[in-house]
Amino acid sequence: MATVELRFSALPEHVRTARLVAAAVARRAGVDEAVLDEVRLAVGEACSRAVGLHQRSGLDSPVRVALCEDEKSFSIEVGDDASAVRAVPGARGREAAESAQEPPAEAEVDMGLAVISGLVDDVEVSADERGGLIRMSWPTTTAAVLP
Repeated sequence: MATVELRFSALPEHVRTARLVAAAVARRAGVDEAVLDEVRLAVGEACSRAVGLHQRSGLDSPVRVALCEDEKSFSIEVGDDASAVRAVPGARGREAAESAQEPPAEAEVDMGLAVISGLVDDVEVSADERGGLIRMSWPTTTAAVLP
């Protein structure tokens, strides 16, 4: 299984780069050309969501993207650290203060997840002590032609 990992500062201008890399890796992995626009849009939505959560929580840590390919599928994981700040009781410093003063816009977060769910058949959203994670996957096509 091949994996490409990206980490980028939580700035909106980096989302475009993540979309371009995701589409290139998906194409190489064998994702159907007709689905590549959905891959780009879903990655853009997930990364924009992570950037927004990081900015609203005052986090300096990078957004994480893992692009994984295996024989039958291509998956993308977009991770944020913002969930960890909200989930940790007694968080300190700027992150806790900004999180308490400016809670995330839940409707905006929900809308992003709704868009992703509409684009991707296989999507999982989870959160743990490290933060939030959106995992999306698509089937790959078999390039082998039997004689």
